[in-house]
Amino acid sequence: MILISYDIKVYRKQLKEVLNKGDTVVELGCHVGNTSEIIAKNIKNGKLIALDNSPEAIPKMNILAKKYNNLKFISGDVRLHTTLKKAYKNLNKCDVLSVDLGGGYHPDTTFKVYFIWASLLKPKITLIRNRGLIDFVRSSKTEEVFESNEGWLESCGNEGIPPQIKEFELWSPKLNKNKKS
Repeated sequence: MILISYDIKVYRKQLKEVLNKGDTVVELGCHVGNTSEIIAKNIKNGKLIALDNSPEAIPKMNILAKKYNNLKFISGDVRLHTTLKKAYKNLNKCDVLSVDLGGGYHPDTTFKVYFIWASLLKPKITLIRNRGLIDFVRSSKTEEVFESNEGWLESCGNEGIPPQIKEFELWSPKLNKNKKS
């Protein structure tokens, strides 16, 4: 299941509804941790890997990581191979992928980041906060049927990252071979 929202209240409500106490959650775009704290509280027996590239995130997320032993903060750009690899090494599964890269209108970066991370992590549920994606989905019609019951695009299978997304320099099967247990 993939849930798309724009309103931060709707996004957080949806998160609370899908989280289970033992879930492993990857949060892309945690900023200063307001949503991270909600996640950490709701997955008491689980694990949260929260990532953000903004300098203001570092001190606040480090404080939250001390407060919640189930939260690991990684400061890094979620578009980079090194950041994905760093997060992946801390995971044995991903139940929920939470993507909030500002929630703004332009959906291209948000979708590329979602696609790369979801192709590798194969979450059961994904939540994306982005107004542009909602507008695109609600304005679209197709005669073809592609459906996914998961939080990643099953129609892509295990193909990895298409070569046309070169700016991210990622190839998900490469990470599977390099993962340390």
